[in-house]
Amino acid sequence: MINWFQDLRYALRQLRKSPGFTIAAVLTLTMAIGANAVVFSVLNGLILRPLNVPQAESLYLIERASDKDTSQSYPDYLDLRDRNHSFDSLAAYSITQVAMNTGEGPSLIWGMESSSNYFDAMRIQPYLGRFFNLSDDHGPNSAPYIVLSYAYWHSHFHEDRSVVGRTVQLNKHPFTILGVARPEFRGTVVFVSPNFFVPMVNHEQVDGANDLNDRASRWVFMVVGHLKAGVTLAEATADLNSIGSYVEKTYPKDERQAGFSLARPNLLGDQFAPGVQAFIAGLMVLAGLILLAACANLGSLFAARAADRSREVALRLALGASRTRILRGLFTESVLISLVGGAIGLWASVVFLRWLGEWQPFGNFPVHTPVNPDASVYGLALLLSLVSGFLFGAVPVRQLLRTDPYQVIKVGSSAGVGPRITARDVLLAVQIAICAVLVTSSLVALRGLVHAMHSNFGFEPHNSVLVGAALHMAGYSGDRVPTMQKRMLDAIATVPGVDSVGLTDALLLNDQNTSNVFTDRTIDLRSTSAAASVYMYHVSPEYLHAEGTTLLAGRAFTWHDDKDSPRVAVVNAEFARKIFGSENAIGGYYTLQDGTRIQVVGISENGKYGTLTEEPRPAMFLPILQWPSNSAWMVVRSSQDPQQLGSAIRSTLHQLDAGLPVVIETRLDEIAGALFPPQVATVALGVLGAMGGMLSITGIFGMAAYSVSKRLRELGIRVALGAQRKQVLQAALGRAFKLLTLGSAAGLLLGLLASRVLALVVYQATPRDPMVLAGVVVAMALMGLLATSIPARRALSVDPMILLREE
Repeated sequence: MINWFQDLRYALRQLRKSPGFTIAAVLTLTMAIGANAVVFSVLNGLILRPLNVPQAESLYLIERASDKDTSQSYPDYLDLRDRNHSFDSLAAYSITQVAMNTGEGPSLIWGMESSSNYFDAMRIQPYLGRFFNLSDDHGPNSAPYIVLSYAYWHSHFHEDRSVVGRTVQLNKHPFTILGVARPEFRGTVVFVSPNFFVPMVNHEQVDGANDLNDRASRWVFMVVGHLKAGVTLAEATADLNSIGSYVEKTYPKDERQAGFSLARPNLLGDQFAPGVQAFIAGLMVLAGLILLAACANLGSLFAARAADRSREVALRLALGASRTRILRGLFTESVLISLVGGAIGLWASVVFLRWLGEWQPFGNFPVHTPVNPDASVYGLALLLSLVSGFLFGAVPVRQLLRTDPYQVIKVGSSAGVGPRITARDVLLAVQIAICAVLVTSSLVALRGLVHAMHSNFGFEPHNSVLVGAALHMAGYSGDRVPTMQKRMLDAIATVPGVDSVGLTDALLLNDQNTSNVFTDRTIDLRSTSAAASVYMYHVSPEYLHAEGTTLLAGRAFTWHDDKDSPRVAVVNAEFARKIFGSENAIGGYYTLQDGTRIQVVGISENGKYGTLTEEPRPAMFLPILQWPSNSAWMVVRSSQDPQQLGSAIRSTLHQLDAGLPVVIETRLDEIAGALFPPQVATVALGVLGAMGGMLSITGIFGMAAYSVSKRLRELGIRVALGAQRKQVLQAALGRAFKLLTLGSAAGLLLGLLASRVLALVVYQATPRDPMVLAGVVVAMALMGLLATSIPARRALSVDPMILLREE
């Protein structure tokens, strides 16, 4: 124990004598271990760790086998819940927004519509009061109850326990507060922390839609449940498919192929999980490679440091110190550095992860990222610290074991370095290749994001403001809705600076309402006979112009396209190609699943409707007077300042109805959700690229410094014999530059191959961009020059007289 304490004191004294080396080593490990802790926390929170509900390991999500779609109609959910024999219970839920009034005016908040058995099925207990359950369900609009989340109760009701039993207004309908959920329960949708929970049977009051019992309307977002003990996934899937067959035969016009599959609900099922899992796994691999590169760097630095200390080591050996004691001291230094670096890296990662867990990137939409570190993250950081310390501490072991004290004292510390390739050379080349991959990936992601920001969305997001006014929240229904929508459009059109204004019930690149369509010759209108599933939007006459969508042929809608006129549509070019075989579809007819026959009067350009990375998809625009909708967004085209314009629009609408809840945002802010994945990918890869660059600089520096340190005597002799500065640099740094060139070329090639993974997340991500290739070459060259500048100055400043006098 005394010897270990002495080793620790000696290691601390040696590290204090070399503050530059100590700081560089600690910061290197801080970056590497911190990056691994962050990425592993994200991996743990989103993939490895189940949802925060009791017995989460038995919780499964039901999705459609054909397209991995999680949505169901409410009647389908009831059939699945009541007819299955494999689950203890099945619960359904959807995300919704309401105007809540607690007596101080309406405010828009996000929450969850859930089935009446939701809390019982999830096995959740209340923090305060009680939850609603099946005994409260007596049909449509029969359960006007609300349960608050703990966070919303804390922030808006200041933990007032008398809130239970109080009545609040939701969309001008009275709802009674039953209870408060526990602090740790944040719902069962990853990334979403609902402010409240209301029974799904009150869907009409909450969403303003009268489709609770419409089997063709699949507005239920997810259906989940706990598998019964002893039931396998195969047995449960077969059970669900038997129900699907029954439903498909009983309701042939309303049901598509009703096969089901089961998935974990963590990442919203298999529709989103593969891409997210691949990206996070890729980040984990890159973070691991960064740690390996850090160990290689520190190994080179330790080797250079050991070379500089070879005379000291020789003297200690000559005075009787054992090689074991010297090696133990060396490992003490390396482990001490790794533990300090790991502790700082873990602290920094915890601070970042806590911020990430509370980050709200989408305004009042309650985002929750479950990435708070747990014991597994702390354990990983400790393990990586210890392993890293032993790894880079072991690099100079062979060098010290072969040290001959007599030769070192006689000849000096400048033994020659042969031309053979060493393990350190291989590690450095691999590390430079990793750096080149990271730099390539970050530049590819950055260029892809730039392309995404300036690509053709099928609409023009610049100089565009969105005005949301859900009329059902203000008590409008029936024939009052289209009348009020027309009044709002006319009022906004009079606001100074407004060029055009249009209305739609769903937003491009956000809402995804779809419908099956059939060719005009199709008689069998079952889902299996559909020609395509298309995006569907109900819009006003000026919508396409206000949105900036180009009309390629035909005409736009007019106010004469109302419920008394023949049914018409504007379709995009992909719709025309897929349904009619060419883009010349003006005057053609097609049929909806309910048998409605529609004539095409216009062809619009293709656009992005679901995601930025999707292939061209068919879409149709229908007149909102022929297909009334309570949901409405007004698209305002104007070059005015958005803030001033928004104030003027809000004032104008409140003159029509002071109780109308209004949301105003720019189009660019609204599509932030679609741009969020590529932005996150760009930032993540950019940070890893910067880390890789810094590690590459220190690695090349370590290699060059070691080479110069070992060859000072040889360089002095070369200078004494008349060698030119170029020849001295080539002798001292030639190997480092060769490894830089080789590693960069290999990394650039690997970066080209990595584009397939990036393309899943970042729109138009391609490394075959000349700007990317040039950027990688310039970045690696600059890093090489920066890393070798100090060793180059040392090599050029060699004084042969001083070296010979020392010898």
